[in-house]
Amino acid sequence: MDRRAVYGPRDGTVLSQQSQHRSDEILDGDIDEVLQAKRADGKFWRNLREQDLPIRVQQILHQIGFYGVYRCGRIQYDCHLITALVERWRSETHSFHFRVGEATITLQDVQYASAVALLLLGGTIEKGKAAIGGALQLVQIWAWSRIIPLCPGLGAPRVHMGPHQIDNNRVLPGAPYGAMWNCEHTFTRTVRTTVRVIRDILDEMQYDQFIWQPYDMESNVIMAYAGNFNPQLWRSICPLIFYAIVEMHHPERVLRQFGMMQNIPDQPDTRDMSIVRAQIGFCSTYSTSLDGKDDMTRSYKDNPFPTEEIQIEDIGNGTTT
Repeated sequence: MDRRAVYGPRDGTVLSQQSQHRSDEILDGDIDEVLQAKRADGKFWRNLREQDLPIRVQQILHQIGFYGVYRCGRIQYDCHLITALVERWRSETHSFHFRVGEATITLQDVQYASAVALLLLGGTIEKGKAAIGGALQLVQIWAWSRIIPLCPGLGAPRVHMGPHQIDNNRVLPGAPYGAMWNCEHTFTRTVRTTVRVIRDILDEMQYDQFIWQPYDMESNVIMAYAGNFNPQLWRSICPLIFYAIVEMHHPERVLRQFGMMQNIPDQPDTRDMSIVRAQIGFCSTYSTSLDGKDDMTRSYKDNPFPTEEIQIEDIGNGTTT
């Protein structure tokens, strides 16, 4: 296989940063290096295994939107899978580029997986990087849910999926969609921890091997958090901001993930994200005080990437075309 034809691009009009992209190392022959995941939550989850959080703390987590993350638990990373996905992530379009088309982790995926807004990959995936951070658990669940040849078999969940009855009048919701992946995995029909094989699967993936809409909207797991979902938010073009990292959310490039016909998207804006941070109002002296948040809000209103909802109606019965 001609890997330059796969990772290219043949035309650099859209993917203009290939020379700085990690996939360029594959073209240079460096094909076995695996990214190491930055993770510092091991002690936290070990403590939770020894003693559950007090009910009052769980209620507070639910009120602030982090209860879903707690119920998901800790899932072991597959760094080989994450490495292969990173090689497909393009910061110019803020999406993965596969043979079947562009796909990305939308705000719908974020809400379904853990019911809390998390950052994705963040920034340019540059050559020479040896480690990666971010919401890698979300990235891995997203890939398992959609890429059929990479989806492991699922055993019994390690976490209780049902609602948590506090007393006769109080109930905390069941675990979110992401928690169902916290279980024993079997790989009799798929692969793991082999970056070359995973890379080849992504390189040769066929249309019927990618699930554009993997969620069962009527399942108890999804319906448990239905009150927190905001479909208008899912279809918003907006910056996702986490201090110094800005990642644009471009659902208009992946309309098939919403059951719509995909048109040809506009030329992506490839301006330096550091400029966007400055214009939005984030900097190294960002204050967490109430006044600082007010300043941030005023600056955000004047930012060059205003939030806008995609004005596109569903096609027919909402099936992928």
